[in-house]
Amino acid sequence: MRLNTRTVLAAAVALLATSAAWAEVSVTYVKPDDYTDVPRNAIDRERVLKDFSAYFATLDKKLPAGQSLKIEVLDIDLAGRLYPRHMGDEIRVMNGGADWPRMQLRYTQTQDGQTLRSGEEQLSNMNYQMSLSRYSDSEPLRYEKQMLDDWFKKTIAPKVASR
Repeated sequence: MRLNTRTVLAAAVALLATSAAWAEVSVTYVKPDDYTDVPRNAIDRERVLKDFSAYFATLDKKLPAGQSLKIEVLDIDLAGRLYPRHMGDEIRVMNGGADWPRMQLRYTQTQDGQTLRSGEEQLSNMNYQMSLSRYSDSEPLRYEKQMLDDWFKKTIAPKVASR
């Protein structure tokens, strides 16, 4: 039993020692009730923001160890337009016109307490229905996630050109 306790304790210490090297992404939503286009219904709006939070949580795997990324979402305009239906329901229609996804965010990327880059971005994807995507048609927010993927690859984790 004593050896087992020491093994568990050693594993816990090792885990704590390496946790400083882990990458971390945090996201906050600034005044989400004022966003341009998220569901008006509180339950649906909460679902959309949880889906975005789950997406942002996956970005830590794409950051180098020891880096952190703080994202503040300032505005969201989802792909498509909402049209009212009977009994208060709404349907989102995407026709590929002037209904592309947009997002405004502020970010800070740091490593070991030093700021690597920061800024405010106005993201949009005017060709959202014509570009290739790794997301299936059944994936919620697939156009917005693809737009965020493109921004992340270009701005946060650009590939270093081989020499």
